[in-house]
Amino acid sequence: MPSGADLIFVALLGLLVFTPLSVRLLGDAGIGWHIRTGEQILATHSIPGVDSFSSTMAGRPWFAWEWLYDVAVGQLEASLGLNGVVWLTAVVVAAVFAWTFRLLIARGTNLFVAVVLVLLALSASMIHFLARPHVVSWLFTLAWFSILDSSERECVERQRGRRLWALPLLMLVWVNVHGGFLVGFVLLGVFLLGAGWSWFTAKESRIEDALQKIGAAKRVRNLAWVGLLCMAASLVNPYGWKLYAHVYSYLSNRFLMDHIEEFQSPNFHGVAQKCFLALLLIAVAVLAIRGRELRISQGLTVLFTVYAGLYASRNIPVSSILLVLVVGPLLPTSRLAQGFFQRMGAVEVGLRGHVWPILAIAGTLAIAANGGRAGSSLPMDAHFDPRRMPVEAVNYLEKSDLTGPVLSPDYWGGYVIYRLYPKTQVVVDDRHDLYGEQFFKSYLKMMHVERGWEEFLQVHETSCVLVPRDAGLANLLVETKGWKSVYADDVAIVFVRDPVSGGKSGAGVSN
Repeated sequence: MPSGADLIFVALLGLLVFTPLSVRLLGDAGIGWHIRTGEQILATHSIPGVDSFSSTMAGRPWFAWEWLYDVAVGQLEASLGLNGVVWLTAVVVAAVFAWTFRLLIARGTNLFVAVVLVLLALSASMIHFLARPHVVSWLFTLAWFSILDSSERECVERQRGRRLWALPLLMLVWVNVHGGFLVGFVLLGVFLLGAGWSWFTAKESRIEDALQKIGAAKRVRNLAWVGLLCMAASLVNPYGWKLYAHVYSYLSNRFLMDHIEEFQSPNFHGVAQKCFLALLLIAVAVLAIRGRELRISQGLTVLFTVYAGLYASRNIPVSSILLVLVVGPLLPTSRLAQGFFQRMGAVEVGLRGHVWPILAIAGTLAIAANGGRAGSSLPMDAHFDPRRMPVEAVNYLEKSDLTGPVLSPDYWGGYVIYRLYPKTQVVVDDRHDLYGEQFFKSYLKMMHVERGWEEFLQVHETSCVLVPRDAGLANLLVETKGWKSVYADDVAIVFVRDPVSGGKSGAGVSN
């Protein structure tokens, strides 16, 4: 008999691999260079230390800090095509929200409330339903919080906390999958502060209080040791301590943070953002009524999630998941319904076989391995959306004899790498930490057609320009001597240098 979590998993997995949502998962071109990086690692048995995808940064140091994820998607794409990449993403996303539901029920949340909260968190997270390594960080964050929270409950109840020692092993993988591993250290700090506060404020007037103080002290020591082991585990990456310096320089760069869309504060006009806002309002209401029942660690977790979600849109999924896990068990239930939902919750927690999710995973994997076919039908057909990506334009370039660098918007660069590398390099893509502030200042000046826009084309070797059909740069290049349009469709337009007019970009154009 499937549990509610099993049903959520199977439904989500089916929706993400068998419906147009599979195309949406490929809505970010960055997955293209992740796939090609993974293929490089598998072919050379070494992790790249310098860039090879771009002409502008070729040979310069590059931190492929998500290399383990790249290997996974590179192997899946080589074996199963894009269906394999979408399948992996769908399995991870489905596991995250099915597990969130099960944790809510296990912590005493009303069954109906748990469903509503998971749906809100799911809807809020759809803003980043993309085949990228950040979805794996959602899973690690959920596991991390579950272990910390469960160990704190066990420490209070039975003076235990053995699950904590699994965290260094998780960190060993997490640090090589995605930069979100820093969230793990934030949560460790939150629970360490909570344990320290309990130890500092505990009284010893009664035997029970003395035992609680001893338990809190033991938990502080355990968390401190686990934190040190996690720190040591995080250094087991191809770049050692330099990874921390690189991440810090990237996240502390105000120009990049202000100009990369996913690092900007959320715009609450969107549906996903409104769902996150609804979760925030629910959290405020619950804290106003039952805030005194929160443990220190829970209160600090709420503060962290609210700040992170309001600071950057990319943090909304993790913030939503953590928020519902803290708030859900505190939502009140009427006495009439409480007994019913407790019995339903007991049934839910007691169903541990998970046969249906296992069958769903195996079945969808078999279909992906069969080219997306199930009998005579084609239920799985993962591909890049030709309305968002320059699919036909790149088809044209692929058939041409072009070998020089292609300049496209950074958000198309990964797709161009996926399609044309190693025959052709790109000028720029969305690896913003590689290119840096000065490069992007010049690049954005060109893309926004500001004064001095032609300087970028003069400094960086460019044989071909591929831009959106309605872009301002496209309209300008049409009138610019030295460039000619060779292909155009409803999505993109392709320009190449025109040797007849001298090949000088910007010639004859007045500033």
